Amino acid sequence: MTASPQNPGLKNWLAIIALGVIWGGAFLSSKIALEGFGPWWVAAGRVWIAGIALTLAGAAMGQGVHRVGSLRNWAYVVAFGATATSLALALLSWGQQHVSSAFAGVSMGAVPLLILPLAYVFSKEEDIGPRRIAGFVIGFVGLIVLIGPRAFVSNGADLENLGRLACVGTAALYAVGSIITRRSPPMPPLAFAAGAFWVGGAVLLPLAFYFEGMPSGILNRPGYALIYAALVPTAIGAIMRVVIIKSAGSVFMSLTSYMVPVWSVIFGMLILDEQITAQMTIGMVLILIGIGISQSRALLAMFAR
Repeated sequence: MTASPQNPGLKNWLAIIALGVIWGGAFLSSKIALEGFGPWWVAAGRVWIAGIALTLAGAAMGQGVHRVGSLRNWAYVVAFGATATSLALALLSWGQQHVSSAFAGVSMGAVPLLILPLAYVFSKEEDIGPRRIAGFVIGFVGLIVLIGPRAFVSNGADLENLGRLACVGTAALYAVGSIITRRSPPMPPLAFAAGAFWVGGAVLLPLAFYFEGMPSGILNRPGYALIYAALVPTAIGAIMRVVIIKSAGSVFMSLTSYMVPVWSVIFGMLILDEQITAQMTIGMVLILIGIGISQSRALLAMFAR
């Protein structure tokens, strides 16, 4: 059976779980990269390295950037690269300097809720109804419980309110980017992702030079972490994101916003020896319940076969 927003299928479920694992572990690599680079260079480096890698891989696999095709196709690539890549990362990089990481995490968890009205208007085939809305709301409540009340405690920064707006704006741009991807004409996923990264890199590189100057060497621990973050969470993650959205829809793809913090907690326990509290457990259970409700019909259909 062909995958659809109503029935994503086992392949897309496995892909979205794998993407949650990949993106859940990205925070650790980014944290290490920030030991040697500023936030602007981390963002620009991830985009440029990912763009080069996908361009080479696409050329080798017959999915070079030239396969994007018509000017109409390029309009979608540029729109995605300008919104969900360059502007989103720029806002997030700036905003995270003025807000707590907990608030930034809650902001990213708002992506599914922001996608719902956009999908209702621009992607009607994704079947937005009370069940999905209820599931996403429960999942968002679970995210807030998981992260805890510290997300909304002021840190006293002078530009904190603007920083919070920047983080929420990033979530909105990610939501817009998912709809752009869903509505884009057919084109090879590697070509789409590589083209978007070149657009994003063209914006982020001058900003990195302007705010942080010339970066230091890359052949060190932070540099290796940056290369990993560019190749795995950014490059491979981008390809998976495009494939999932095109086959199963932007709403289904947005579930990763709830999976990522769950995997972050698990990695923190396994790698950093962090303790999981009762509050975290309740939050993760609520997130899983929310995902289950929002995708209940698809799950029942999949297991009924």
